[in-house]
Amino acid sequence: MQSNQQSNQQHGKQSGLQTAELKGVRALRLILGDQLSSYHSWYAPAADTHGEAPGDNSTGKPDPEILYVMMEILPETNYTLHHIQKLLAVFGAMRNFASWLRDQGERVVYLGINDTENQQSFAENLRHIAELSGARVLEYQEPDEYRLQQQLQHEFAELPLEVLRVSTEHFLSAEEDFKVKDAGSADARAPIMESFYRHMRRKHNVLMEPSSDSKGAAQPLGGRWNFDSENRKPWRGDPAAPPPPQWPDQDALLHAVQADIQAAGIRSFGSVEIEGFVWPLSRENALTALKDFVKHRLEHFGPYEDALSAKEPFLFHSLLSFALNVKLLHPREVIDAAVQAFMASQGRISEASVEGFVRQILGWREYMRRYYHWAMPEFKQHNVLSAERSLPSWYWTGECSMNCMAKTIDASLQNAYAHHIQRLMVTGNFALIAGIHPDELDEWYLGIYIDAFEWVEITNTRGMSQYADGGGIATKPYAAAGAYMNRMSDYCRSCSYDPKKRTGEKACPLNALYWDFIARHHERWKHNARMAMPLRTWERFSSEEQAAIQAQARQHLDHMEDL
Repeated sequence: MQSNQQSNQQHGKQSGLQTAELKGVRALRLILGDQLSSYHSWYAPAADTHGEAPGDNSTGKPDPEILYVMMEILPETNYTLHHIQKLLAVFGAMRNFASWLRDQGERVVYLGINDTENQQSFAENLRHIAELSGARVLEYQEPDEYRLQQQLQHEFAELPLEVLRVSTEHFLSAEEDFKVKDAGSADARAPIMESFYRHMRRKHNVLMEPSSDSKGAAQPLGGRWNFDSENRKPWRGDPAAPPPPQWPDQDALLHAVQADIQAAGIRSFGSVEIEGFVWPLSRENALTALKDFVKHRLEHFGPYEDALSAKEPFLFHSLLSFALNVKLLHPREVIDAAVQAFMASQGRISEASVEGFVRQILGWREYMRRYYHWAMPEFKQHNVLSAERSLPSWYWTGECSMNCMAKTIDASLQNAYAHHIQRLMVTGNFALIAGIHPDELDEWYLGIYIDAFEWVEITNTRGMSQYADGGGIATKPYAAAGAYMNRMSDYCRSCSYDPKKRTGEKACPLNALYWDFIARHHERWKHNARMAMPLRTWERFSSEEQAAIQAQARQHLDHMEDL
């Protein structure tokens, strides 16, 4: 790939929309900021991966009548308030991808955020380029996000072009894999994720082995589908967490993008240290990051995937979610790399670790994407627990007296990242038991995390984390008191609150808020078998203790800004 310095020069303020450069164009191909897949058949016409691990294009011959169009536009930076690292990463990865296309001999128009001819609109920029080039056809890959699907479908219908939409060729599941019960009726129900995951394991023959019985059906390797119960160890400092890889070749590009973002007046939040930027922004760096993960962190990923630590924000997590979600990596090659490392490790990597990682990609990620497209747009309105409180301002600053919240939010502001349990059981748990409106939490999650795109964010936030859909995704609310935090983290050791106390000045606020949450929704939980234990515990408290807990909870809820 050409150097980032060359890329920056090409992506300066001159857009190069000159008629002489655009002659002989038959079709425009639009590439969105999360469609940076060098393995797409657009660039390798003879290749057809059919869900298998892709290879990079080395055989496709560029079509001189095709013009690829990429653009940085203000509406995509402003639909929510984004972390600065997310803006830098998306624009930086886009610019790298445009350079890669040119290296393949493709014709490319790239409109930077400050280009004078950039009309800050997908449709208007495409209309202008079509007029200059004489293009008669527009091709685009299907957007992952529902809002963008609807927007582009509406806008492109008004263009004087033949419009063709194609698959991104990225995901491993098809619509028929998501088997909805009573489809089309008011009682339609999505499959549970575990059954979907097992189906996907069979379909793609991942961690499977031939059956020893007469039926001959493939069985999970080792006879077990799920090792979740073995992947819940707290981390106490040993084994040491390896540092993530660094990408000095990206520094110049990131500085240039940062200057352009500032010049455009784009609002953002969070912080960035470019020389320590951990997110790979090119295909080459993403592949290196994948190799680094399976070599240095996969071994300990499983046992500690749920662990929480103020000392190590990344622990043994892969840090591949951004690269996957903008499609620098294909999910099958990520799965294959993990499985191959496991098979070659001679027992060093446990089955629990590789299965836990595969489940995140082949199960959870694919399921959330399918669920999103099945449930939208109604899903975005769900709020069955009638949560109406405002998000405390300290979600945006980290200035909170609860150490678990302060450390998790501060790390998120520094890194644009938190792992899945930090999101679910720290920031998400507090919002759930405090009754924060899911709209406000959705906005925060969508903006703060570098890997957050609505198709994967809202299903986890509004569904799995906040139970706002009434149990469509999660069969029970993921709510916890101070005991969980004390068991799974090191946050409580240096916190001013006592995780064992429910009431009193030093009592952990999570305790009163948790039990108040159980009491507030008592009637709903009576019909949920998985909530029987906390209900029985609440009912065993004396009426005096219940009253004291609820009074303490009201104090916290009335003065959340002071927590």
